[in-house]
Amino acid sequence: MSPHSPSEYDFFIPVVDIFTLDTEVLISRDADCLSPSAALVRAGYLGHVPHAPSLAFSLHTLEHFRLLRARKPSFSIEAFAKVLCDSYRIPYQRRYRTSLSGAFDTYLAILRGVDKKINEILGRDTPNWRILNACPPCTYELEEEPTLTFGRMYVLDGGNSAKRMAEGARNRGDMREYTESDYLLPRTYVDKFANEVQSRNSDALDSLEANDDDEDTEADPTRRNIASDCSKNWKAAASDEKKRMWSIFDETGIFVSTCRHGLLLWVADMVRSRELAKYPLAIISKVLELLGERSLAAYDIGCGFASTIRSSSLGKAFKQQGCRICVDAFHGYAHNYACQTKNHPNGIQGAGIEDFGAIERFFSASNALAPVIRYATAYRRSIFLDLFYKQWDDDKYLNLATMIYHNYKQSINIIASESLALDTAKVSLGIQDGDLEAWCQEEIEYIACLGKETEWDIHAMTYVELLQKLRDAQTCASDTSLQFISMVPSDYQFLPPSQDVSYSTNVSATRKLETHRRYHAECLDTLQREVVALEVKMGVAHRWQPTSPEYQETMKYMATHTYQRALDNLQRLIVQRLFELQKLNISQTGKCFSLQTRCHAIQTAIKKYNDAASQLHPPRPPLEWSKVSHYSFLEEFNLLRETRQDIRDKMWARPVICETMRQWLRIQRAKEEIERCNVEVRRLHTFIVDEDRHFARVLSSLEESPLYFAVQEFCKDRRLVNSQLLDRIFQIYALSSFSGVASPGLRKGRVDLDVEGDGMDGILAGHQHEHEHDGDDETIEMIDDEGDDMQDIGTLVEYLSDLALTR
Repeated sequence: MSPHSPSEYDFFIPVVDIFTLDTEVLISRDADCLSPSAALVRAGYLGHVPHAPSLAFSLHTLEHFRLLRARKPSFSIEAFAKVLCDSYRIPYQRRYRTSLSGAFDTYLAILRGVDKKINEILGRDTPNWRILNACPPCTYELEEEPTLTFGRMYVLDGGNSAKRMAEGARNRGDMREYTESDYLLPRTYVDKFANEVQSRNSDALDSLEANDDDEDTEADPTRRNIASDCSKNWKAAASDEKKRMWSIFDETGIFVSTCRHGLLLWVADMVRSRELAKYPLAIISKVLELLGERSLAAYDIGCGFASTIRSSSLGKAFKQQGCRICVDAFHGYAHNYACQTKNHPNGIQGAGIEDFGAIERFFSASNALAPVIRYATAYRRSIFLDLFYKQWDDDKYLNLATMIYHNYKQSINIIASESLALDTAKVSLGIQDGDLEAWCQEEIEYIACLGKETEWDIHAMTYVELLQKLRDAQTCASDTSLQFISMVPSDYQFLPPSQDVSYSTNVSATRKLETHRRYHAECLDTLQREVVALEVKMGVAHRWQPTSPEYQETMKYMATHTYQRALDNLQRLIVQRLFELQKLNISQTGKCFSLQTRCHAIQTAIKKYNDAASQLHPPRPPLEWSKVSHYSFLEEFNLLRETRQDIRDKMWARPVICETMRQWLRIQRAKEEIERCNVEVRRLHTFIVDEDRHFARVLSSLEESPLYFAVQEFCKDRRLVNSQLLDRIFQIYALSSFSGVASPGLRKGRVDLDVEGDGMDGILAGHQHEHEHDGDDETIEMIDDEGDDMQDIGTLVEYLSDLALTR
C-alpha cells in the first residue's frame, strides 16, 4: 500500500529511534496482515508488548543496544533508556526503561529463533555440537597427525561475582525460566554429585575454608593433607560469618570450565552455597563422557581435588581414560614445593608452556556483569549471562590463530635463548639430558618423603610411655589419698551430721578430695591393666625398671626421636622454602617477603626444635629465627647433616644444577608447545576450508528459501572472521622456525568431497602469496567473497517479513 493512499488498517504509533529521532510513524497495514506487531516488524519496529503496543522501538535501536551490551556488559537497560531520553531531550521516566526492557526481551527472543533456524539448516543443532566442534584446534582431529600427550587440556574454577540476591515471595514478578542455553548444566544433573564422597569427613573443597584459628594447622600447615595445605594460601572464604552470608543469595556465583584457548565448555550455577565439590565433579563427568581420553584439567586446588575424584564414582573412568588434573601456573606458585614438583604445569610432560589462566581472564571480564545481574530476576540474569558467554566465545574464536601464533613465537624464543646456555652448562658440568631427567625425578621423590618418620620398635616405646604414665599415676593416687586421709580430724568420733558442726563446715573440701582420690585411683587401675596386657603380649616376665638396659635404650631413642622429629619437620619446611625462593630467583635478597604462611610455620618449628634440643645429653645449641630466615641455600643449613637424609652432596641440590634443570624443563615444555601448535594450526586451517565448502553447499540449496538471507548473513560474518584467522595462520606458516605442515589436512572419519568453495580457494591463494616472504606482517585485510557491502539490520527485517508471510 502506498504511503500516499493510506488504508483503513494503517495506524500511527509513537516510536523511539536513536538514529532518526522520529517520534511517531505511520505503519502501513493491509487486510492480509491485521496484526499490529507483524506490521511493526515489517516496517522495522518492535512493540514494547506483543499485543496492542502503544510504543515501538526501531530494530536499529535495539540492535545497537545489543551490540553495546555485548562490548560493555555493565551497560544496563536503564542507562540506555536515559541515553534515549537525553537524545530526545525529554525527562527520564521509569516507564521508558520498562518499555525498552520488554521490547529488548522480545528482540532477543526473535534473534534466538533465527539462530536456532540457522543452526538447524547448517546441521549444528545436534546434541553437544558446540562442545564437540566450537574450538577447532581442540576438536577437529585430522588423519595422520601426531598423537599428543594430552588430547584435550581444559581449565575449571568457580567465581562469586555473578551472585543474585534472593527474592521474597512478594517481590517475585517475573516467573519466566530461561532454558535455551547449552552452556549451563542443569541443577538436577549437578546435584547428582552432591554426596559422591561420603566416606570422607568433608568435601575436598571444604579445606578452602579451614579455620584460621586452628593452632596446629597454623603452626605447621603441611601436617594436613596437601589440598588444605596448598589452598590455605588463598582461601576464597574462611569464617562462619562468610559462610552464613550465602543464604541471602539465590545463586552465589558460577563454576566455569573452558578449553585451553578460552572457549567455554560448561557452566554450573552455584546455588546457595560456596564452591562445593559437586560442581567440578559434574564437569569432570561431562568431560569423561564427551571429550575422550588423555585429558589434562587445571584447577587451583587440583592437587587435593584429584583425591576427591578417586574417591567418587568417576575415579575408575578417570584413571582408565588416562586423565589427569594439575594446578594452574598462577595458583601453583602459592602451593608448597612438594606440590609444585608434581602438579605445576612446568613439570608436567605434555603441558607445553600453557599457564591455564583462561578462567582468571574470563572472570576478569565477567565481573562487569555483577552490577547488572545482582538484583535482576532469574530469567534476565540467565539471559545476560548467556549473551556474555556467546560474545566471549566469538571473541575467543577470533583470537584462536593469534594465540597459537604468539605461543609459537614464545616457544621459539625460549628455545633460542635457553639452548645455548644449557649446552654450555652441560659441557662445563659434564652432564647429559639423561642426568637432568634422573635428577628431576630424584628431587621429586626426595621432596615427597620429606618429614616422614623411620620405623622403630613402636611397642617398646609404647610400653615405656605407659610405665612413665603408670609411675605418674601412682604418685598422683598416693598424694591424693594422703591428702584425703590428712583431712580426718585427730579426735575423730562418729556423730550424726546434725550434731557434728565442725565436721559439716569442711564437708565441701572433703568431698572434692574424695573425688580426686577416686579419679586418680581409677586412672591408676586402668593403666595397670594396660601395662599388664602389653607385658603379656610382649612376653615381659619382669617389669622394666629405669635401671633396665631395655628401658634405658628405649628412653635414649625416645629423646633422640623427639629431637629427630622436630629436626625433620624443620628441615622439611626450610628445604621447601629454600627451593621456592630459588625458583622465584629471590633467595639472594636476604628478605623473607614471600610465603608468609610458611614463615610462620618455620618459626613454630624452630621453637619446637629448641625445646627438643635442650632435652638431649649433651644439649644441642638453639636456633634463632633471625638467622634461619636469611639462609639462601642448603649449604647454609648445617642442621641437614644431622637429619636422616643429608642432601648437600646431591647433584640436584646444587644451585648451578638447579638452574640447569630449570632451563632444561623450560626447553622441554617449549618443544612440546611447538608440537601442539603444529597440530592445532593445521586443524584450524582444515576447519576453515571445510566450513567454507559446507557454507557453499548449504547456500546453494537455499536460494529459493525465505531463510536464505539469514543464513547468508551468518556465513558472511563467519567468512570475514575466518579470513582474519587465515591471515594469522599464514603468518605462522611463514615463520622461519615453523616445523609443521603448511597446508590443510583431512578430518578423521570424513570422506574428502571435491566441492568447490565459494571464494575460499581464492582467499587461500591470496593469503599464501601475501605471506610467502613476510611472516611477521601484522596487516590484516578483510576479504568479502560475497560482495563489498555487508547486509545491515534490514536483512533481518526482510527475513522476519518473509517468515511472517509463510505463516
